[in-house]
Amino acid sequence: MTALNTGGRLAAPATPKLVLRRAPRRRTGLAGYAFVAGYAVLLLAFGVFPTLYAVYLAVTNDRGQFTGLNQFIKVIQDYRFGPAFADILSYLVLWLVILIVLTVVVAVILRSRMKPGLSSVFRFLFYIPGALAGVSSVLVWMFMLDPGVSPVSGLLHALGFSTFSEVIAPQSLPVIFVFIAFWTGAGGWIVVMYGALNNIPDDVIEAARMDGAGPWKSAWYIQIPMISKWIAYMTILAFAAGTQLFIEPQLMQSASLGRLNPTWSPNQLAYVLAFQFGDFNGAAAVSIFLLVIGLIGAGILVTRSGLFKADNE
Repeated sequence: MTALNTGGRLAAPATPKLVLRRAPRRRTGLAGYAFVAGYAVLLLAFGVFPTLYAVYLAVTNDRGQFTGLNQFIKVIQDYRFGPAFADILSYLVLWLVILIVLTVVVAVILRSRMKPGLSSVFRFLFYIPGALAGVSSVLVWMFMLDPGVSPVSGLLHALGFSTFSEVIAPQSLPVIFVFIAFWTGAGGWIVVMYGALNNIPDDVIEAARMDGAGPWKSAWYIQIPMISKWIAYMTILAFAAGTQLFIEPQLMQSASLGRLNPTWSPNQLAYVLAFQFGDFNGAAAVSIFLLVIGLIGAGILVTRSGLFKADNE
């Protein structure tokens, strides 16, 4: 703008007025509530309400009378209770160790030691078994474990197994169920761990390499600690799923024509109590035991790993 000469003086340039507009208030978006509402309804219908009903059954008898802890004491004194929880404990220990170690190791190899194209092919192949339904995967493994029809019958015979009954002996069941669970579920977790490793900045890995750290030292001291929260998250979900083992032993028991223990796992024990003996109150007590064990395990893992702590805390 040009200055105007008024009375021998140069007028100061006119200053444009700044028009301040009030920023619109941030609206409380309803879209988020709409997205959460569907999950909340399902959670209440198939999670919270059934749990509350199970608690009600566990503290009452078949006439609806309050009995306190009597149902819990009754199922603890059942001769099948201890072996069922011992079986699931042996399975859980083996399952969690193998899952954590192998998924993390495979993810590190795919991320750091393979070309991206080849890594994508392997991730896809690992994920394919997870697309099968649980029942289908068990049927596939029952076919694979039968020395009479299995394509790896030579290996089974070399291991000393000549019949399906010998393969599914009680001492072999935890290992068999771990194989089935790993085959169906590890692929998805490998993909998750691979994605977590992708979030690590490349300059961090490059700095470690310049300091003389090899691939395995970088993995042990940098990559794995930086994805520890993802590992804890995987462990919590795998632990919860492992305590609920039912389909695999139930189908194996049916396929073996009753040679397997029908109450091998706690879920099977609850099923037998409810649908063979009509003891829904005792079955509810068993389910509450599983719930408490799952909550305790999750609580320990969350507090020890700092899963919900912000990275800058």
